[in-house]
Amino acid sequence: MAILAEPFSTLGDRQAAFAQLKERLHEVVARAPQRRSLPTAIPGLDHLLGGGFPCGSVVALEGSGLSAGRWGVVASLLAQATRRGLAAVIDDGALYPPALAQAGVCLDRLLIVPAQTALRIARAADILLRSRICRIVVMPVAALRAAVWARLAGLAHRMDALLVVVSAQATQELAIVTGLRLRCVLERAIVRGARGVWCRFEGYDLRAELHKHKRSAPGAHARLRAFASEAC
Repeated sequence: MAILAEPFSTLGDRQAAFAQLKERLHEVVARAPQRRSLPTAIPGLDHLLGGGFPCGSVVALEGSGLSAGRWGVVASLLAQATRRGLAAVIDDGALYPPALAQAGVCLDRLLIVPAQTALRIARAADILLRSRICRIVVMPVAALRAAVWARLAGLAHRMDALLVVVSAQATQELAIVTGLRLRCVLERAIVRGARGVWCRFEGYDLRAELHKHKRSAPGAHARLRAFASEAC
């Protein structure tokens, strides 16, 4: 026969029990393993992010135009990831693999999944996250319902994977589920040599702005340099 605990007789007893329970919960959280970050090997950016992009989350990389530097950040991240394992990119037709190879990405360890429509992009992301074969999945932004973004964010969290969404501007549905939003802004082009047809383009100076981050206040930024082979 089960013996029920006696009810708390006073408000002080209840408060003491609640404080004891709260202390135990803090101890459990402290012992729980912390989710690690995936570094980009870009010192200024990794410092801004507190070590890199957080695993188990959705990250929105934003910026206007093809030269915003978003893919330079993605290439550096994929270069680090493919040194140790597999990564995946869902390609809507804009991907240029030779530029990724020049940035140090091991293409033999990169899964490139073609998908043109929003439905196929979402299905590809879902399958890749469920498979657990890639710690990083990169996808273009798509017009998806909030419930679909929530499902993808839940999968990334459960599988301890990083889902990177490349877009000019995060949609409202996407912004809700992101753990981090980073916007790349072009500041100037780097040109060497004489002006005109004889000059040589080398890359961009960029400003990376945090629009959302659990560890930092919005508005923090870092200045980066993307070279021509990376600024795709």
